[in-house]
Amino acid sequence: MVKIMSEKKRTTVLTTGAFDILHYGHIKLLEEAKRIGGKDVRLVVIVASDKTVERRKGKKPTLPGWERRVLVASLKVVDEALLGLDEIEMENTIEEVKPDMIAVGYDQDDIETSLRQLVEKKGYNIQIVKIGHYGSEELDSSSKIKGRITEGWRKQL
Repeated sequence: MVKIMSEKKRTTVLTTGAFDILHYGHIKLLEEAKRIGGKDVRLVVIVASDKTVERRKGKKPTLPGWERRVLVASLKVVDEALLGLDEIEMENTIEEVKPDMIAVGYDQDDIETSLRQLVEKKGYNIQIVKIGHYGSEELDSSSKIKGRITEGWRKQL
């Protein structure tokens, strides 16, 4: 008699972001997103396209999308990094990635709200988890880091 063992499904966690100038908060977001998935987890990261970053933040990113995607993909905590589409279409992303969980950053209230509405409307069995804030308030965003660099550069002139 042959005993067939069912293979346990690997948990997939999805998260998104601009990741323009990687910093401590990004790393902690990704580590925490992976941790919430449990023991056998696959972390998929959608890196926002240049047009999406410009539309959401009101300015172009410092680095082009393909470079930001490569940087994120190189992190050991990330299993797969994809460049997002110019039009944010989470339904198609969810259908493609099939996440069990979606991790949103502490500052992504609008994304969290729209995801919760989509999950409820479509009846997806997806848990949405908000990740806390990490790092100092003064350097907790790429914009603040760019400001610090610019400030230091101006003082040298």
